[in-house]
Order: sequence, then structure tokens, then C-alpha cells
Amino acid sequence: MRILFVCTGNTCRSPMAEGLLRKIARERGLDVEVRSAGVAAAKGAAMSMHAEAVLKDRGIAEAFESTPLHVELAEWADLILTLTQGHKRQVVYSFPHSADKIYTLKEFVEDNKTVLAEREELQRLIADRELGKALGEKWTDAEERRLNELQQRMPVYDISDPFGGSRADYDRTAAEIAAALEKLADKLQRGELGK
Repeated sequence: MRILFVCTGNTCRSPMAEGLLRKIARERGLDVEVRSAGVAAAKGAAMSMHAEAVLKDRGIAEAFESTPLHVELAEWADLILTLTQGHKRQVVYSFPHSADKIYTLKEFVEDNKTVLAEREELQRLIADRELGKALGEKWTDAEERRLNELQQRMPVYDISDPFGGSRADYDRTAAEIAAALEKLADKLQRGELGK
């Protein structure tokens, strides 16, 4: 399984996710290749000082240089996990042919059955509305209300951005990422990800 993490500059969240998942995969004996990139990354930038320190404190000391997201990376990945919904939109827009393998990290590991069912209903309603628009059909007020209700109830799947923050901000973000990665590793161990 080849997993690509994507954030903005590829100097904070996505390199922390990359390093943390590599460590978790090694500890659990999972066959995973991990990379990271940024939608607005400069090639070759160093990881932020606090992100590097957080990883070092967790026993992760790998050399790192930032990488801009590009088509070869998108095609390399079996799964592209973004750190925010905004990143997801950007990646889907840039690589529409990869849309079926692009999720936010938190969205992908969601395990609340009610949320999963409502998310599926929401996606179905959005698809139905777009098809209806193309066919010149008008939506009922009840359909529009249900769509709005579901959209408002969906969780926020963003990982907090520590950029420019304190070491404590980076520690909180790393803990948020690590919790999601443990759920991801559980899915990998159960064989729920294919390849």
C-alpha cells in the first residue's frame, strides 16, 4: 500500500504524518510505503523546527525535504490523505482522475456508523441534485432541507495547523494526527484497504 499525505507547505503536518505512520507501520509489521507533499510547497525546504523536534521526541529522526505535489506522486499513491478539507478540494481539482482515492485523513478513518450512513446519504443527495440540474429538474423544499441538515451535521475533518505556533501547538497536532493514524493502521491490519 502506497500512502501519500498532503498539506500546504509540506513542512509541518504532512511530514509529521509521514514519519509517524512509518514508525507505526514498522512497529506493527505493516507493508506500507509513505510519502508526503504540499499543495503550495517549495521544493527542498526543511521541516519546521517544532515538527522535527516533535518527531525526534517520538524516536523519529529521518532526513526530510519538502516536495510540491505533482502528477507522478498522485499516480504513485494508492491512497492520498489530505490534512484538511481545503487540501482535499485542491487535490481533487488538480487531479480529478484520482478523486476516488483522495480523502482527508480523519474522513478516511471515520468509524461512527451514524456519521458514515449520513455521509453516504449526503453524497447520494449531492449526486442526485447535480444530475437533476443537468436534466432541468427542480428540487423540492424537503430535499433541499435534508441536504442542508446533513451538511451541517457532518464533522469537520481538518487537522489543526500548528504553523507559526508554539511547540505545544505542534504537540497537540501530532497527537491529533497520531490518533487518526492508529485507526488507519487498524484498518490496514484488518485488510480493509485493498492492495
